Amino acid sequence: MKKEKPAYIDMESIGGLHAMIGYPPPRHPLISVIAHDNFLSLQPLENALYRLGFYTISCKKFEGTMYYGKSHYDFTNGTLLFTAPGQVLGTGPEGTADSGWVMFVHPDLLHGTSLGRKIHQYTFFHYEVNEALHVSEEESKILQDCIDKIEREYELTIDKHTQSLIVSNLELLLSYCDRFYDRQFYTRVKQNADVVQRFEALLKDYFDRPDLIEAGLPPVTYFASKLNLSPNYLSDLLQKATGKSTVEHIHLELVERAKSLLWGTQNSISEIAYQLGFEHPSHFTKLFKSKTGRPPSEFRNLN
Repeated sequence: MKKEKPAYIDMESIGGLHAMIGYPPPRHPLISVIAHDNFLSLQPLENALYRLGFYTISCKKFEGTMYYGKSHYDFTNGTLLFTAPGQVLGTGPEGTADSGWVMFVHPDLLHGTSLGRKIHQYTFFHYEVNEALHVSEEESKILQDCIDKIEREYELTIDKHTQSLIVSNLELLLSYCDRFYDRQFYTRVKQNADVVQRFEALLKDYFDRPDLIEAGLPPVTYFASKLNLSPNYLSDLLQKATGKSTVEHIHLELVERAKSLLWGTQNSISEIAYQLGFEHPSHFTKLFKSKTGRPPSEFRNLN
């Protein structure tokens, strides 16, 4: 029997989402906080996927332990999940949340604000579910205080100060989440070291493959997929553990391989560029010079 393709349900307004779950209209059209037990009243259509036109931050509290792969996490204090506008959300089975909240933020709320210009820096909006933020009891209280201030502000009469005060508290909440993610990276030293080691092995294996000319330069998504991580999470993990992003690691490996070929073979610069997966030799020359301070031809003559 042919498997039915999932239906996509697009939701562009927070008011529309409230109506869909049978919740009262939002007090503010561009931001809303809903208690998790109310949000879970949503009865999703069978085999449906949702695309929301706004940011979501979901804080769930679970009883007991949940497992992601071979690792387990204590969720009793809470876990936070983040999604950006346009991401596809499923409604598959998960652990039972006994409390928590979900916040929806429309991009229009951030228009013209400093947060709107830098929200892309909060890369955790593009993490996967198994890369969620797990918070302590004290951290959970700090985040709840931010949520309480946001709710209190939008429940008042909307005036010229409303947007700036809400956005300020939202930015404070995101800054705390950024700090707590840093803490989470640093307290998982062993797990992160394992990921770094596996990544480095994959990187070397990729440049050793016989079909590198046909395969081309490796994208970040290649390594993220092999490690079962999102590209943003992998890059952030590497940045915290090694001081270099995924792209920087790829470029450094390229340069080291190029140095060996420049000094160890008589191949032309173009041939070396193609051997390393570059489609255009000029791109190779530009990258090599940016990392070494010299073009490949000049570097070769130093030997």
